[in-house]
Amino acid sequence: INAEYMGELGVVFAKHRPDKLMEHIKLFHRRVNVHKLIRVCEQFHHWAEARFLYTHNDEFDNAAKLMMKYTAQAWDHEIFKDTVSKVSSVELCYQALHFYLKVAPTCLCDLLSTVAARVDHDRVVYELRKANHLALAKPFLETVQDTNTKGVNEALNELYIEEEDYESLRLSIEQFNHFDQLALAERLRKHDLLEFRRIAAMLFKKNKKWKQSVELSKKDKMYKDAMETVAEGEDKDLAEELLRFFVDNSHYECFCACLYTCYDLMRPDVALELAWRHKNFDFVMPFLIQMFKEYTEKIADLTERLEKREAENQQPASGMAPAGPPMGMGAMVPVQPGYGAMPPGMMPQPGPMYGQHGW
Repeated sequence: INAEYMGELGVVFAKHRPDKLMEHIKLFHRRVNVHKLIRVCEQFHHWAEARFLYTHNDEFDNAAKLMMKYTAQAWDHEIFKDTVSKVSSVELCYQALHFYLKVAPTCLCDLLSTVAARVDHDRVVYELRKANHLALAKPFLETVQDTNTKGVNEALNELYIEEEDYESLRLSIEQFNHFDQLALAERLRKHDLLEFRRIAAMLFKKNKKWKQSVELSKKDKMYKDAMETVAEGEDKDLAEELLRFFVDNSHYECFCACLYTCYDLMRPDVALELAWRHKNFDFVMPFLIQMFKEYTEKIADLTERLEKREAENQQPASGMAPAGPPMGMGAMVPVQPGYGAMPPGMMPQPGPMYGQHGW
């Protein structure tokens, strides 16, 4: 069959038998002049047929624009989703986002999931914020949060706060750290719910703002969190300050727990003084017993080391052989009395000097 004849037949169907046009195009779209038939379809407002010709001629940008412009006749979610994933202009993906916010908001996440690899996630969040429809894309944002993008993290954290979902917020903060942590902590420190204030204290701790974290935990009476923060911060002054807070407010059980939680930071003299001044020796005695035990073991270990060192220093001196007589001299033999030796108690008499008696 002649291609020109098929094209002219398509024009006739477009003008007089539109119900036959789609069937004709599906059968012979590879054998007709596509651009001529597209112009005829647009002239007579056959938008679904024009969309079909655009997509099968690999003109995906024009097909997407046509569906967004003539939604009632040309748009179909599955066809549009497949088409927009193949467009050459990424800007059309963002136009499609706004189009779906108006036409099919419930299908928005499905569309975004299709183009997730092509779009900038921060730009998507920006467009959603501008349209004030951030919550609609929450499932999509949770899907792409593995990229640890700042915009996505902050958007989800904001949604969790609005929904008062502190468990999801804590999990998000622990797994994805690319966001303004101190700004979020400042926002949460005045939240009405206790769990959100605990998250604020946790954020201060993660950013080594030990004092702010401890003060917030003390204010909410979350003393275990305060002790763990001090122990992680390894600040002796802050540890002693927390210890004094406990005894000043008669929290003696917390005083005892703090001595063990911050064991390496506590000075025995400070602990003993506070116990003596507040008459709570029973709460400090376990700490002192453990401390004395460690000191005793350290002293015994040091004593043992010193004794070994002294023994090693003395061993070479005791193992040396006695020095022999000087070279060239025989050994001296002791002379017994009666063999030319002078009897005991007698002094030798001076002999005549040279030159005496006329010598």
